[in-house]
Amino acid sequence: MLRWCLVLNILLSNMVFAYGNSATTNAQITNDKCIKCHNSATPGIVKQYLDSPMTQLIKKPVLCVDCHSFKHQTADDVEEAILPTADSCAEKCHNDQLVQMREGKHNLAWFGMKSQVAYHGQPSPITGEGYRGCSGCHKIGQKGLMGIHQGYPNELESDGGQEISEYRYGNAQCDACHTRHSFKKSEAQDPRTCSNCHMGFDHPQWEMYMSSKHGIIWDIEKNDNVDGRTPTCQQCHMAKGNHSVRTSWGFLGLRIPTKKNVLELIKSAPNLEEALTSLAKYLPNGNYTGVDDDPEWVLDRAIILQAAGILDANLQPTERFIEIVVQGEAANSPSRFNEMRAEMKAICNDCHAKDFVTGHFNASDNIIKSADHEFAKAIKAVQDLYKDGILQKPEDWKYAPDLLQYYDAKTKVEQELYLIMLEYRQRAFQGAFHVSNDYMHWYGWAPMKASINIILQEAKNMREAAKTVKILK
Repeated sequence: MLRWCLVLNILLSNMVFAYGNSATTNAQITNDKCIKCHNSATPGIVKQYLDSPMTQLIKKPVLCVDCHSFKHQTADDVEEAILPTADSCAEKCHNDQLVQMREGKHNLAWFGMKSQVAYHGQPSPITGEGYRGCSGCHKIGQKGLMGIHQGYPNELESDGGQEISEYRYGNAQCDACHTRHSFKKSEAQDPRTCSNCHMGFDHPQWEMYMSSKHGIIWDIEKNDNVDGRTPTCQQCHMAKGNHSVRTSWGFLGLRIPTKKNVLELIKSAPNLEEALTSLAKYLPNGNYTGVDDDPEWVLDRAIILQAAGILDANLQPTERFIEIVVQGEAANSPSRFNEMRAEMKAICNDCHAKDFVTGHFNASDNIIKSADHEFAKAIKAVQDLYKDGILQKPEDWKYAPDLLQYYDAKTKVEQELYLIMLEYRQRAFQGAFHVSNDYMHWYGWAPMKASINIILQEAKNMREAAKTVKILK
């Protein structure tokens, strides 16, 4: 009996081995067919694929069918080819990296874009699958995340793949940095990879990096991305290859105020006691290590958040607070802020003394504080124009002024507010942290101050004009 069991086991093992080899052989035959056909139709893709790490894996190379399936066989059924998503990369090899990315800000890029009211007024080539505007960079984010407007006021929920199914292209996400069909790690480690999105009007980090000593030395020393003397974008923002890509201040230089910050403000603004006490119920406990808010800064930021429709006229959280700040994670709580700040300081400490690092961070923090104070003055001037009836809220606006209307703002003073918010203030604080002195001052602080003066003078002129009209009536 034992003898027959052994024979049966050997036969079964041989059958499994033969079947596995047959499946592998069939896949390889199909792959060879893909290469042969595409060498004529799209030779560049074939060359990239054959040069990629995917084909050089010793145990099991990644075949065309692993990402695109067996469904597409001829020139007549091209639409049957499946286009991969980030989940495809995780399923094959890279689960850890996808988990990290899902925890990071890049993953929220598509949701963040759609949370902006200005996005919904743009033509489809800017927002849709053409990927020629906002969506061209924001497609790195996961599609199909549903928030407060879809009935989910707490955690974001997935729509189960519905939105992804509406887009044939742009769902891969990973290929924003590991471009197809080469998918090289070395490419994703190069700062120039970041420059496609992190440049220009509202976030010229690439230009800031290249005009800082870090970027200059990196360029002089032949663009060494791994063992160079100065850090790359990735070495600071993706330390040890972590794909979460987060910073303490975030893209907009915002933080969630604490209960303590808000309640202390009552001492200097007793007329706001009821509103501030109510607001404090929604806010976290804790302190921001080394950069806690004084009452004036808290009030300045409250005015900015009002103008963005994140707080209402009574300083209470709106649906935008839930969508943008909580679900879109546009600002960090004390515990998260402190953790990420400590991690970044530790990275800087690799080359710089602790006192130097602390001084640099403090100076950059104070740029945000100073910019917020100036910005709040300009916003208050425009808010008063609405309050006094000199400006009328457009019928299709929920808040006025509304910074998130961007360049669709109706008046000169509001257009200036838009420029301060997305261009000048951004460049001032980002330039400070990236040690790009000219960007901080002449591209950020200086035009911001000029813009504020324009707003204050224009507000004065509008008041005088309104007074004249009233006299004539």
